[in-house]
Amino acid sequence: MSRYLRYFVPGGMYFFTVVTYERRPILTTDLGRACLHNALETIRNRWPFDLTAIVLLPDHLHTIWTMPPGDEGYPRRWRRIKEEFTEAFLQGGGKEGAVSASRRKRNERGIWQRRYWEHTLDHEGDFERHMDYIHYNAVKHGLVKCPRDWPYSSFHRLVKERVYPENWGCVENGPLEFSDLAETAME
Repeated sequence: MSRYLRYFVPGGMYFFTVVTYERRPILTTDLGRACLHNALETIRNRWPFDLTAIVLLPDHLHTIWTMPPGDEGYPRRWRRIKEEFTEAFLQGGGKEGAVSASRRKRNERGIWQRRYWEHTLDHEGDFERHMDYIHYNAVKHGLVKCPRDWPYSSFHRLVKERVYPENWGCVENGPLEFSDLAETAME
């Protein structure tokens, strides 16, 4: 059995990728968005963290969190967010994927992948690259030609805060390579 080691920094800043079970496109539905919003708010009220950035795609999400000083407990938060979402989603009429024997044995539902990916952001350049990655992700996946055209992202708030110009990351003839983003941010 694999052993996953996570890096914990009290008060740290983390980038996460969380994926639906079997990559089912449920997150950008009306029900999925409402359930995720409520789950995030419920857990943030109980165990605070700063939701610095987020992009919601049909089958996965990316986010950056900043934990409170002295707190490194993001695994409990993710577990509870997934649980809150799953309960509300199923009660709201959402359907789960086929549950394998392994998932049944662990009392897991067919909504989320078992694990999530985490990366500790340890310097300003790392933070900036991950912010750009989050906000360019809908373009990368071919869903829109400009980050401003994707409604399920913190990009719009950051444009209002003047962190990004409104036309940042726009492409006319297909997506840019991620390494090209720094050049478009400078234009």
